[in-house]
Amino acid sequence: MELLDPNHDTFLVFMSCVVALVAGFTGLSLTRDLSKKPVLQRQISIALASIALGGGIWSMHFVAMLGLELPILFYYDAAITLVSALTAILIVGAALVLLHFVERTPLVINAAGGIVGIGILGMHYIGMAGLQLCRAIYTPFGIAFSSVVAVCLCIVAFRVAYGRRENRNIVFGTICFAGAVCSVHFLAMAGTNFVEVPSLLEFGPTMSNEVLALGVITSSFILFGTFLWVSVTYLVASPQATDTPEAEAPEPANAPDPKPQQGLQIPCERDGARVFVSPADVALVRADGHYTQVYTERDRLFCVWPITEATKRLVTTGFLQTHRSYLVNPNKVSRFERQKDKGRCIFAMHDLPPAPVSRSKLKIIQDALSA
Repeated sequence: MELLDPNHDTFLVFMSCVVALVAGFTGLSLTRDLSKKPVLQRQISIALASIALGGGIWSMHFVAMLGLELPILFYYDAAITLVSALTAILIVGAALVLLHFVERTPLVINAAGGIVGIGILGMHYIGMAGLQLCRAIYTPFGIAFSSVVAVCLCIVAFRVAYGRRENRNIVFGTICFAGAVCSVHFLAMAGTNFVEVPSLLEFGPTMSNEVLALGVITSSFILFGTFLWVSVTYLVASPQATDTPEAEAPEPANAPDPKPQQGLQIPCERDGARVFVSPADVALVRADGHYTQVYTERDRLFCVWPITEATKRLVTTGFLQTHRSYLVNPNKVSRFERQKDKGRCIFAMHDLPPAPVSRSKLKIIQDALSA
């Protein structure tokens, strides 16, 4: 079996790295500040970010593949090539859903990074399976090494980008993400040989490099256009608009209180305006990523406090921590329901969701509510 001697076009290799950087910055920027948005807007933003990141992974791979030069004519299977793109988008989407609809702990961030790393690997090897008239032969070391690099670099990228949602973290996370995508591709290609195959597999319609180039140019054009659209938001953002919770970026000690209060007041936002809510009017506080949602009898408000800050401030006013993600005002609880070794607090207001009571808090909450 005679091995083919591959070469790569330097310019297209460089452009593939640029595409990975643009995709990473666009996707991570689209997910900024999602905790302040309604669920539908979050879903739309996550869908767009999944297309940007997943489509960027696909575009980077095939821009680099357009630079692959072999001494024979070869084609691509259109169906397998499409499957590789959809695989990357769906797997990245699953990771983003995990980050933005589950409590964002270090374990969740690591899991999301690992999922994206698997998505990059899946996209690469599915895309390579679409080659026609030649076949890729992999070495076990090449597969193992590229897999470890993909998962580790993606975990680093998401830990950086989601550790603190600041602009510089997004930039550093972008570099790590692009490094993961490019490293997987080129490390895997370094351990890959090619042999000629005399016939087509005919799984789907075949396409030449010219046809593939049209698809890659279209996807890259959309990606770069979205990159420009997202970049504008950094230029027009007000100096005070940051993606970091106030608890992590305190004002100077001599700065005046924007609204002097008698006693503790919870800083919330309603329709883009700052409002202050008395703890006595609050029934439930729920963690939402790095922020919290505050429930009153009539409203659900966004609060910049993380759940740790809310716990520290509100427990002293009589609130009970029923779960690591929930605080309740015992004066608003209408009844307590025990469910085996767990429980939940029910409120008189039917629009309020019940607050779960964890196993470790069960006895404390029962005693407090029955006192």
